[in-house]
Amino acid sequence: MAERKARLTTPRAAAVAGIIFSVLLIISLLLIRISVPGNLLAADEWLSRSSQIVTLALNIVPFAGIAFLWFIGVVRDRVGEHEDRLFATVFLGSGLLFIAMLFASAATAGGMIGMYGAYERLVIDSGIYAYSSAVTYQIMNIYAMRMAGVFMISTCTLSLRTDITPRWMAYLGIVLALFLLLSITIFAWASLLFPLWVLMISVHILISNIKESKKESHVPA
Repeated sequence: MAERKARLTTPRAAAVAGIIFSVLLIISLLLIRISVPGNLLAADEWLSRSSQIVTLALNIVPFAGIAFLWFIGVVRDRVGEHEDRLFATVFLGSGLLFIAMLFASAATAGGMIGMYGAYERLVIDSGIYAYSSAVTYQIMNIYAMRMAGVFMISTCTLSLRTDITPRWMAYLGIVLALFLLLSITIFAWASLLFPLWVLMISVHILISNIKESKKESHVPA
């Protein structure tokens, strides 16, 4: 009985963690995209007007990261003994690197905004704003989102080998990952593909788990 309960609880935890991560990261990215202009050098256009909104978005990031770490762990548990060591290593490594870079970009942007509140002109005139904006953009879009693409490909490859999701969902994830890898610097909104993909996977796991729970409840003891 305990083993059956563990099998049913772990996928549900994965779904809940994935949904929380997706919702939080989508909210954070939307707040930042709406508040920060495309021209990062136009500091005075948004720092004085929208810095509090961006700070709120950045404060959401740690909670999204915690949920994503939980999502990684329970998905690995779902794969279980069928785990391929090669792709599992890439899966885990890319996921951890994504979280580290996400935190680094949020910390860089948050530190710059905090300095702007205390030393407004110094931050602008000394080049701190320009440097922080460039570093944040590079870490988030050039590195973090490409690691997210690698995470998607490795997860979808594991899915094709273990059938933890439908095959069409795995193939769709690979296509979206390639689009994310190649177009993140061209389309600003491409970063939303990753949390939307995690949301799709998580909802599927949750629905599948509910169906399995209903079937188990109707099985005679």
